[in-house]
Amino acid sequence: MFARRTHHNEGFSKHYNSSFDKHRAGKATSSKQKRSFRDAAAAVKKVDKVKKPDHSPPVGSTLTSPIVTICVGPEQRLFAAHEDVLSHSSFFAAICRGQFLETATKRVNLPEELPEIFSSVLEYLYKGDYYPRLLHNKRRNTWELEEMENNNNGGRGHVESTVFHHGTGQVLLKDTMLYCTADKYGLDELKRLALRKQGLQSGIQCSTILASARYAYANTPDSDSKLRAHYLALIIRSRSTFKRSGTMQMEMEKGGMMFFDLFVAICNHMVSTLEISPLTENPIAESQTLQDDMANAKSPLFTKSP
Repeated sequence: MFARRTHHNEGFSKHYNSSFDKHRAGKATSSKQKRSFRDAAAAVKKVDKVKKPDHSPPVGSTLTSPIVTICVGPEQRLFAAHEDVLSHSSFFAAICRGQFLETATKRVNLPEELPEIFSSVLEYLYKGDYYPRLLHNKRRNTWELEEMENNNNGGRGHVESTVFHHGTGQVLLKDTMLYCTADKYGLDELKRLALRKQGLQSGIQCSTILASARYAYANTPDSDSKLRAHYLALIIRSRSTFKRSGTMQMEMEKGGMMFFDLFVAICNHMVSTLEISPLTENPIAESQTLQDDMANAKSPLFTKSP
């Protein structure tokens, strides 16, 4: 799914790795029973190369591509990346071609971005994934997040699934913020990856889920409904928990498009459930049973909160 980019010059590697060390330490460890999306893609590429050798010269080699300095956030945290790597994003491709790039210093200013989020975007652009990676468990034939080992054991240590957003003053899900950032940067594969990873998260409070849902509505276009639908489905599946949440009540009193969409989604869910259920002599009782079943459905994403 993701392309491998392995060309690095020695000088840049030191500069690039130093930027990443500010947000994560050590190296990721992998299990012998697990493989990542990139591992599978690399294997397919190797087979293709054997069958059809490509003798064409490389295009946009990172060995010769100029280095761009990116100044991120209000604290002006510095990152560095090759111009052709950044150009895989339509957002940065336009910047590199346009007047927003300071040509003398090859510098881009992103004062509204969070360093924690941009660091993951940059990691994705170079590696096709961001930490914690999405790995395939052969024994269970399932996809799961990379184990986050303790620093003392050579791992990167614990990585929070949430990030404090200074603009909203709230704790938000990191994958949601990455999805919205990827939408702005024109990185559709990163959007799909972030959405899939968010579905594997667990132990998140209701207040964080609702705040993240509002952020998703505020930072995605109406035409992009995948992330919004993810939150609506989560609330419907776990409504027995959300209806007891004081945060849910306060959010509903604020109103907004999210709760109209939630109302429509609940109505559609109930209609589809009733249509596929067998006819009974007491449809009202049948409907109540279905509602109870839906209320008892559990999702691993959240924990109870007031």
